Amino acid sequence: MSQVDPFAAIADRHRRFLLEELRRGPRTVNELAAQLPISRPAVSQHLRALLESGLVSVASRGTRRVYSIEARGFDRLNLWLDQFWSAG
Repeated sequence: MSQVDPFAAIADRHRRFLLEELRRGPRTVNELAAQLPISRPAVSQHLRALLESGLVSVASRGTRRVYSIEARGFDRLNLWLDQFWSAG
């Protein structure tokens, strides 16, 4: 699995939307795709990029794959942003 830069992952507006939805709770691909004007395969590709960047995790529940926010994945983003607030 290649490592996607989390900053590159959040640059896409559809991925930011997916993160906002997942912040509200775990969702399946179908649940997420129903809210976007793009195809289910496109949503899956966006979720794969978020997964490879460490911003989301996935768990199998029966035949469904359920995606959730991976809070530790945001550490790299937070550390980079925090340097601007602590600079004097």
